[in-house]
Amino acid sequence: MKNPVSGTLRFLTKTRKTVAVSSAPGLADAHNGTGHLCAREQRVPSLPRGAYPRPLRSFRTFNFRLWTAGGLASNVGTWMQRIAQDWLVLTQLTRHDASALGIVMSLQFAPQLLFLPWTGAAADRLNQRKLLMVTQATMGVLAFILGVLTIAGVIQLWHVYVFAFLSGSAAALDAPVRQTFVAEMVGDEDLPNAVALNSTSFNAARMIGPAVAGLLIAKVGIGWAFLLNGLSFAAVLISMSFFRLSELHPSARAHRTTSGFLEGFRYVWGKPDLRAILIMLFLIGTFGLNFPIFISTMAVNVFHSDARGFGLLSSIMAVGTLSGALFAAGRERPSLTSLLVGAGVFGLGCTLAAVAPGYWWFATALIVIGAAALTFTNGTNSIMQLSTEPAMRGRVMALRIGIALGGTPIGAPIVGWVANQFGPRWALGIGAAAGFAAALVAVFVLSNRKEPLPA
Repeated sequence: MKNPVSGTLRFLTKTRKTVAVSSAPGLADAHNGTGHLCAREQRVPSLPRGAYPRPLRSFRTFNFRLWTAGGLASNVGTWMQRIAQDWLVLTQLTRHDASALGIVMSLQFAPQLLFLPWTGAAADRLNQRKLLMVTQATMGVLAFILGVLTIAGVIQLWHVYVFAFLSGSAAALDAPVRQTFVAEMVGDEDLPNAVALNSTSFNAARMIGPAVAGLLIAKVGIGWAFLLNGLSFAAVLISMSFFRLSELHPSARAHRTTSGFLEGFRYVWGKPDLRAILIMLFLIGTFGLNFPIFISTMAVNVFHSDARGFGLLSSIMAVGTLSGALFAAGRERPSLTSLLVGAGVFGLGCTLAAVAPGYWWFATALIVIGAAALTFTNGTNSIMQLSTEPAMRGRVMALRIGIALGGTPIGAPIVGWVANQFGPRWALGIGAAAGFAAALVAVFVLSNRKEPLPA
């Protein structure tokens, strides 16, 4: 049996040597970008590599552990607000009007496209940690104000429209920074694993938040879900205030240019695989990722569920997304083939949901949809980041998010109108068609590919 004391002494000896090397002359410039790779290799890890199993390897980084803990609490609040907002619009501010819900989604995600030329540039040029603290605090304040208006009984539909746009504007700036900041915490080597673990945390919250929201709505009212979400942002702010800044992996920052967005677009469009991913994202993001409309209209209009039944469906879908996230955490690196599978299974899941004869059959189909959607979206995240130069990542990720969510102002009203006029099952049929169309795009690219996507 190995002596644990001697093993610890050997590890401390190695750590001491690493610290001495990192303090050597010339590495001070590395933190300014000139010796970035050298500094990354010699920076002391928070924990030895063997401290966590491979699917959890990103947790050996202290900052990522803090980030995940704070993010889990905040994400629970976010999912509570999403359910509460949908229920408020669908059952209290309108008479089951899916079109109004589509407008809310449009206003919430339109900033992703409207501010695309600036959000990516901000992610590439500004201090990401400080920028995240500002956007998180802003979204927390907006959620708190919305909760006060709801509890006071003065909330109107136009208020929800305004707050959806304002919170969406903050989220548009937050999203590309948050996704590229993961690479600063763990480095490129562990990036796919960190992306998958981030999704695991997000979807664990997706299981908890809707169920809690359903209980809150039934017992004390909708407004309290908004208030608790506002308070939950404090968890992220506190966790980020305790970061070890010396352990971050700062990427090279982009120079200020007037054509930053166009430069990012040309960069992506010049790579056939990345171009195909954007087209697939547009199809599924615009017509397929309209879950608030799909689930709420099926729950209310088809299965005649109450708030708890609605919240339970969203939590059940999270079982699928969480399963997909855990599977991705153990995988080395996704490929275009995995996106093909994800898109095809997404289309199949939407088809099964559209023809589901009862509540629990529909719930089972949601698990399939959730796993497929997670496999697809996580894969696009990792592939696009790892295939992009560090100085371009903010703009490329902003473009990815803008295409994936910026199409919602087009798709959500269409899907909502179809749900109103022809029924929720036909709306799900649009989602199924989007998944199958995206899969065909991947088939076309793979059949004409001459060389693999560069790392």
